[in-house]
Amino acid sequence: MTAAVRQRYRGRFAPSPTGPLHAGSLVAALASWLDARAWNAGRGGQWLVRMEDLDAPRCVPGADQFILQQLARCGLLPDAPPQWQSARSALYQRALDRLIAQGLAYPCACSRKDIEAAHAAQGQPRARHAALPYPGTCRRGLQGRSARSWRFATTQCSQAADAPWPRADTALCWHDRWLGAQWQDVARVVGDFVLHRADGLWAYQLAVVVDDADQGITDVVRGADLADSTARQILLQQALGLPTPSYLHTPLVRGAHGEKLSKQSGAPALDLRHPLQALSQAAQVLGLPPQPQETDLSGAFAQWVAAWRQNCAGAA
Repeated sequence: MTAAVRQRYRGRFAPSPTGPLHAGSLVAALASWLDARAWNAGRGGQWLVRMEDLDAPRCVPGADQFILQQLARCGLLPDAPPQWQSARSALYQRALDRLIAQGLAYPCACSRKDIEAAHAAQGQPRARHAALPYPGTCRRGLQGRSARSWRFATTQCSQAADAPWPRADTALCWHDRWLGAQWQDVARVVGDFVLHRADGLWAYQLAVVVDDADQGITDVVRGADLADSTARQILLQQALGLPTPSYLHTPLVRGAHGEKLSKQSGAPALDLRHPLQALSQAAQVLGLPPQPQETDLSGAFAQWVAAWRQNCAGAA
């Protein structure tokens, strides 16, 4: 849906409070903020902040408030009070119950070792650093085992008796405003993915779909590392009868050896003694012009919003 016919814009930045923001986080935050501000010929939409704190064991106490302080230091202020995923479990449970009632979710007893063993038995060795697609072991029941998690049934198509892995009749296609045409056969590449984890935590894919719909998000702007999740999220949106937002995935910031900057890889926290300098570096990753240090934040934002509106037609 284009801005010409859409009545509103609502975007969001959704960091995980597992540590402070780093340079890669700021690229995603700035891009999502600019996209909201550039909408409707610069008259702007709404920009929200949501803390994705479902994985409590990995969350750092106080990191959520520190992230909000970092954003404020950069002049990136949300248009509504932030929300925390950890307070929204009832919404996720209702969504899971609905999928179960539709026959689109089922309990699973498999561990990671079970999945690896199933692939090995079929001569499907694990590719280095690649997750194995779920082979559908528990689709027809637990066979007396105890359930560990709940999975989404990616396809209802039948499979031949000699085909060990589920096969989809068609692949899911969508358009990314930065990356262009995208395509993924979720059943083949991912398989039936987890909705509720064995450790009792809600899976990211279900939570983000429920949250985006509940908050009325029309446009998702985030890092390219999450582009692979989009097809799964669209499948869930379709199954739950929820709208599909527009997607834009921004370039990643890489380390000295080409690795994606992340908190897990020890990416340093943003140095915000000079916020404009940090923002200017993030803007350059997005193809926007750097700003002289004597420019104030409001002047830099005005130039970047205009450039974003010109370069990203979906936000015009």
